[in-house]
Amino acid sequence: MLTTIDIVIPVLNEQAALPICIEKLTDYCKNNLKEYSTQIVIADNGSTDLTQKVAKQLSEQYSNVSYLHIPVRGRGLALRTSWLNSKADLVGYMDVDLSTGLDALPKLVGAIADGRYDIGIGGRLSPSSETNRSYRREIISRVYNTIIKLLFFVPFNDAQCGFKFLTKQAAQTIVPCIKNNHWFFDTELLVIACKRGYKVVETPVTWVEDKDTRVKIFKTVLEDLSGLLRLRLGGIPKV
Repeated sequence: MLTTIDIVIPVLNEQAALPICIEKLTDYCKNNLKEYSTQIVIADNGSTDLTQKVAKQLSEQYSNVSYLHIPVRGRGLALRTSWLNSKADLVGYMDVDLSTGLDALPKLVGAIADGRYDIGIGGRLSPSSETNRSYRREIISRVYNTIIKLLFFVPFNDAQCGFKFLTKQAAQTIVPCIKNNHWFFDTELLVIACKRGYKVVETPVTWVEDKDTRVKIFKTVLEDLSGLLRLRLGGIPKV
């Protein structure tokens, strides 16, 4: 019986990028993940453009694409809702702009599917990774991840790469303990996982910055630092 995978694409006002993403991803999965049964879940959380209409059309066009509407915004909320409602063996997500190269996907999924690891993440800061992004984002990323290491002594190097997969068991156990529903969701997931004994593997990736990114860098930084402080002072939840 094939291992089942739900790949979530969280979207907010992405009517133009979404069709390109789905076409590339469905084609890649068909040709490179033949040993798995993959389902792509478009998780639209609060779009006000034509994203909802486009997503519905894509779910009708492709048999392995489904659409989930979440009226409240928040990437973490989109992942929480999608993963906790999934019946797949593995769940994960990637950004709609496909900034992370898909070539890392088979290796990452394989390391979890065969039971060696519970969680797999893309690592843009690995020496063998190839990244193309602004100096500002590079510096902020390295400083942020250094702070995480100093505070929690975790083994991973990149908490915020939009390329993560985990077992159903890990998702069902860890996600309900996560308090954040926005950008800090990723970091909180990984810190809790590492501190509670889950095995995390980090795979080098190719990553190209989306010049049309919707991420508000400094607002996200403040949210992340606040989240780190909460975890450090409030303690790591038991799972």
